[in-house]
Amino acid sequence: MSVAMTRSAGPSGIDVAYERFGDLEAPPVLLVMGLGTQMLGWHQEFCAQLVGRGLQVIRFDNRDVGLSTHFSAAPAPDVMAALSGDPSSASYTLSDMAADSVGLLDALSLDSAHIVGASMGGMIAQTIAIEHPNRIRSLTSIMSTTGNSAVGQASQQAIGALLSPPALDRQEAVDRTVSIFRIIGSPGFDLDEAELREQAGLSYDRADDPLGVARQLLAIIASGDRTERLRSISVPTLVIHGAGDPLVDVSGGRATAAAVPGAELDVIEGMGHDLPRALWPEITERIAALVQRAQARTA
Repeated sequence: MSVAMTRSAGPSGIDVAYERFGDLEAPPVLLVMGLGTQMLGWHQEFCAQLVGRGLQVIRFDNRDVGLSTHFSAAPAPDVMAALSGDPSSASYTLSDMAADSVGLLDALSLDSAHIVGASMGGMIAQTIAIEHPNRIRSLTSIMSTTGNSAVGQASQQAIGALLSPPALDRQEAVDRTVSIFRIIGSPGFDLDEAELREQAGLSYDRADDPLGVARQLLAIIASGDRTERLRSISVPTLVIHGAGDPLVDVSGGRATAAAVPGAELDVIEGMGHDLPRALWPEITERIAALVQRAQARTA
């Protein structure tokens, strides 16, 4: 499957790189990835497992990563000021990123889709459900949170890893990625270092933009608390979270499930802030079951 590009997606008119898998008549599932992570974070075999469960899958690069538009001319993001309570250097918010996702649906002539988001992608997926309720059929929020700073806190070690100095070359970028996932990855599952190194290298080759990642981080901080707005969501919702997540504490997932009416919560023992291969069958089965229930509601 080759990467396609849609031009002038959403109100911002950006270019969005995407890949589409499966039967185009099957229920569409849009996969939204997290902070600084390209669509490669949704492993092709993970996508294949969803396709094998009768779904159509779309993965894409968010703005400022991969082959989608990078906001390189934007003002320099001041991460430390944002973490101290001043997000004024943010170039955009999660609402803008949600509008990009909806713009991709428009470009693909999809009136709506089942939205699955991981980490920051979960925040974007929640924002789609809040701000574009007619474009979402079901919501799956994985290892994410509500935006309330009292929940989903990162450990000091995880923060230190995430804010470590950017790499200066390809090898440093690969080594840095491995170092981060040794800290934030799943404590109950072996880290597939060879796979991770390959993916990190491919990501570096596609696009390396530390300032783009910083702009995404500021979008998260500038978007604030969604808790009250989450109560407006009416689509079938599944919240998946790792019990051992050091980057977004499981309290973030619990708060998300508590805020969305009727949401299901699946806390997975041994899972951290990644998607271990051993959990792909369980996670894809849970997503497919949610999609099936949501489809039955509208049949």
